[in-house]
Amino acid sequence: MLPCIALSMRLMDVAGRRAIMLYTIPILIVSLMVLILRNLFHMSATANAIVTALSVMVYESCFVMGLGAIPNIVCSEIFPTSVRGICISICSLTFWISILIVTSSFPFLLQILGLSGVIGLFVIGCIGAWIFVYLKVPETKGMPLEVIIDFFAIGARPE
Repeated sequence: MLPCIALSMRLMDVAGRRAIMLYTIPILIVSLMVLILRNLFHMSATANAIVTALSVMVYESCFVMGLGAIPNIVCSEIFPTSVRGICISICSLTFWISILIVTSSFPFLLQILGLSGVIGLFVIGCIGAWIFVYLKVPETKGMPLEVIIDFFAIGARPE
């Protein structure tokens, strides 16, 4: 994962934060869909293990490049200095509470929906995340705070 984080750090200043999220989230969706679709095919145990391992590795690599790192950076860039500390604390608290909810509800959802159903929920979450980034997250690379605040007044527009 460290090489992916290093690549993400380099790409953030070249391609921009928003672009990285818009390109990595679809890969997350495809990786999760592969995990769902592998159940439809009758593969050997070895092939199933390889497909599963590769899908999870691709998912995790793209997650740490996009949704794992960039929201924290964007949070540090979008809030005015006077409220930045409290706002980042609230964002961090929201993130960790969300992780707690997902982690604690996973066994319950797994029993009710099965593995494919739970992964399907993650796919829906990724689709929602992509739509949110596309519509609402401004590009913050090299932008002064005043310009970023104007983006929130009108919403992010596709390039």
